[in-house]
Amino acid sequence: MRLFRSRKPQAVFDAPIAPEEPFYAVGDLHGCDELFLKLLHRLHEEAHPTARLICVGDYVDRGDDSAGLLARLHRMQTGSEGLMVCLMGNHERMLLDFLEDPAAHGFRWQRNGGLQTLASYGLRGVPESGSNDDWAGLRDKLARKMGPGLIGWLQDLPLYWQTGNVVVAHAGAEPDLPIEEQGERELLWGRSAFFEKTRGDGLWVVHGHVITRDPKAEQGRIPLDTGAYATGRLTAALIEPQSARYLEF
Repeated sequence: MRLFRSRKPQAVFDAPIAPEEPFYAVGDLHGCDELFLKLLHRLHEEAHPTARLICVGDYVDRGDDSAGLLARLHRMQTGSEGLMVCLMGNHERMLLDFLEDPAAHGFRWQRNGGLQTLASYGLRGVPESGSNDDWAGLRDKLARKMGPGLIGWLQDLPLYWQTGNVVVAHAGAEPDLPIEEQGERELLWGRSAFFEKTRGDGLWVVHGHVITRDPKAEQGRIPLDTGAYATGRLTAALIEPQSARYLEF
């Protein structure tokens, strides 16, 4: 998640939205398990019961129930037979970095919402002055709470998903690079060029990461992040040929 940003005028993007299959995409969840449940109930009433559900990442931090949400997503995707895809976000990356090297990455993660994730597991953070042993001890406690199955699932989350000329990635994509050549820097953290330049290959990019007050599909971008943890607004979209229909909860 990043704060609102203004956009500069740019060349017209006129490629049609052309996925090979209809699918739902849902924006940054950030521990908002109750809002996610409301979304699921709504989707059960929709006209596409077999459409895939693609989550754009940022499941942890900031909101109150990262632990419950992660458990739900893990359970749902494992039993979905491919109908649900969870992508990695930059906050999952920060959590995994903490688990790998807690002293080096712990304070940054805590400062960016990790304290709320720790609290959802019944744990307290470490002060900036904490020792390496303090950080390692906190990592070990969190790893035990999460369990190896959940951690392994997070490590294996893909960076993007594609159908037809529609790509879903957490933070967007570098407009001058083919999707398959992009890495974590572009897909998880984003670059300003994504908002300043249109793609030349006709790909539409569905994304979260940047909070948008009034999301709409335009210029090859379909934003979804409406800051659910802060605004109480969780946004999803049904992507079909020629159409991106927004749903808000």
